[in-house]
Amino acid sequence: MNLTEPLTLEGQIVRLEPLTMEHLSVLLELASLEDYPFTSVPHSEHGMRRYIQTALEEQAQGKTVPFVTVDKRSEKIVGSTRLAHLEFWNWPEGSPLARPGQPDAVEIGWTWLAPFAQRSGINTEAKLLMLTHAFEVWQVRRVTLKTDERNMRSRNAILRLGAKFEGVLRAHMPASDGGIRNSAMFSILAEEWPAVKANLQAKLAI
Repeated sequence: MNLTEPLTLEGQIVRLEPLTMEHLSVLLELASLEDYPFTSVPHSEHGMRRYIQTALEEQAQGKTVPFVTVDKRSEKIVGSTRLAHLEFWNWPEGSPLARPGQPDAVEIGWTWLAPFAQRSGINTEAKLLMLTHAFEVWQVRRVTLKTDERNMRSRNAILRLGAKFEGVLRAHMPASDGGIRNSAMFSILAEEWPAVKANLQAKLAI
């Protein structure tokens, strides 16, 4: 399993394409349409270049799979998202649960959409595509999602996916406003995936 190769995921209305530096201009334009509070969405060319470069470096290390989000109805890029923080657990020798080369856990995050693409089904299908790949191709045991504790819009969106709230990590990381962020943590486990998948498919009527 080569996790450094570019990956494309395609649904009915969404296509997740590999993020490249060529997407800098369009992502910078989209980022200018909203403040995106409580997020790391950059608003300067330097910031966006660093944002993309970091994702590509982590991809080359097999840690992250970054995407741009394409609305298939218009064939326009409307945002970005990632499968990130791939974890390969250090199992005891001889454990029947060990699967060398396959990730055991992954995080879905760095997700943002242009205002005109929000509440359109795009985020729901993008999450369905990434969760399906994580649980059914990589066969991970856990998917993590997190957000700034203050970001109620993001927290509610994660709950609507069917993820379970696990609690708040206090003083977890730098906040986008320059302070210290508490992170609200959520997860979906492999045994919960069938119900979550059915819920997302019902929302999308597929």
